[in-house]
Amino acid sequence: MDGYDLGASALRIETEGPIAWCIIDRPQARNAMTPAMDMGIKRAVRLVNTDPQLRALIITGTADVFSPGGDLGGRYEPGDERVPAGLTYESLPFVSIRESTAPVIAAVNGICQAGGLLMAMMADIAVVSERATFRVPELLRGIVDSTYAATLPAHVGLATARDLLLSARTIDAREAQRIGLISRVVPHEQLREAALQAAGEVLMTAPQARTHVKRMLNEQYGAIDYQTMFWSLQHSEEPREGMRAFMEKRVPAWIPQSMDQGPG
Repeated sequence: MDGYDLGASALRIETEGPIAWCIIDRPQARNAMTPAMDMGIKRAVRLVNTDPQLRALIITGTADVFSPGGDLGGRYEPGDERVPAGLTYESLPFVSIRESTAPVIAAVNGICQAGGLLMAMMADIAVVSERATFRVPELLRGIVDSTYAATLPAHVGLATARDLLLSARTIDAREAQRIGLISRVVPHEQLREAALQAAGEVLMTAPQARTHVKRMLNEQYGAIDYQTMFWSLQHSEEPREGMRAFMEKRVPAWIPQSMDQGPG
């Protein structure tokens, strides 16, 4: 099963008994996700739910980055499957991860932001290196992320969700664990072993009962207004300016000149 084609050259599947590892490996772009990679994560989830040889999925990154979210430059890898419509709700992997019958573990090895953090939040368990850092940077780019607005309060409470969303500040692994953003923090060199242990623990539970419990847990999330999010991405000037500023390594035009301290 190793070498299974997920349609994205920056993703690969490795198997370890009944456990599949989906490894995000795009160092030239710091593991930024393309639409093909988003679809590839969905395929990895489908794989562990349909292949009788596999029982669980662990998603991880390489080097010091798990994933910073989508590639704001719109870049893609030559030879990857092209997603004709580009970024759409259907191409995103978050619902697939959240609703997977097979356990999904996020082994967060480093920088975890934006869509990368959503993958970790939607996983059944996030096992995190003590070196990892977290941030919700969407508002710095002018993006109305309704997924975060709906799901983050269920993890950390409304006051802390306001703090993380509106300040876009970076937090470390221990603070992320303390506020309930993720559940387990381990020494970096123990991350692989700890992720395998978490997958094994979940696999010890009864599958049908586990599915019902997951459904009840997922009901704690609020309604997600994808229409507003994608309308803002396609029709609003703010995300266009935010992404231009990011690529040009400058601050967006909406920041008062007296507060100009360089790009976020």
